[in-house]
Amino acid sequence: MKKIIISMMLIISGSVFSQVSVGTPVQENSKWTFGGGIGLGFGSNSAFNLSASPRVGYRLTDDLEAGVVGSVSWQTSNSYKSTMFGVGPFVNYYFARSFYVGANYQHYFVDYKDKYYDYKYNTEENALYLGGGYMQRIGNNSFMQIGLMYNVLWKQNSSVFSSGLIPNIGFVVGL
Repeated sequence: MKKIIISMMLIISGSVFSQVSVGTPVQENSKWTFGGGIGLGFGSNSAFNLSASPRVGYRLTDDLEAGVVGSVSWQTSNSYKSTMFGVGPFVNYYFARSFYVGANYQHYFVDYKDKYYDYKYNTEENALYLGGGYMQRIGNNSFMQIGLMYNVLWKQNSSVFSSGLIPNIGFVVGL
């Protein structure tokens, strides 16, 4: 049950991902991208999830971007409490200004506590997400992304995640 709940919260929190400019407006020659995403979820048994995913990237070429992404997620319900931190590099390649392929490595630190049995569980897990998708222009240098990523390191019987497949929808500004 905890694997399903944690995975669903990650999918929900990771599916809304956007990049925004901080400070001065993004100029055509700016190679830095800053952004992130936030997530909020509610479920049965008073389940609540709050997550944030800050991200900083650098455009190596017009079509290739690399950077670092982090994630933090707090989850609680009547029966459990969980905190998850993740950090790692990402790379995205954009082609025909309508499609992208990408890779994202994350190292997660998970702290889980069962409230009924006073059971605590701490673990770490690696994830290597590979995938891609479609980009639709919604402004001068703004795009909506719809894609699918798969964690190639996912193992059914030993992962804290219930699935390796992650759909995503997001927004990118400054490409």
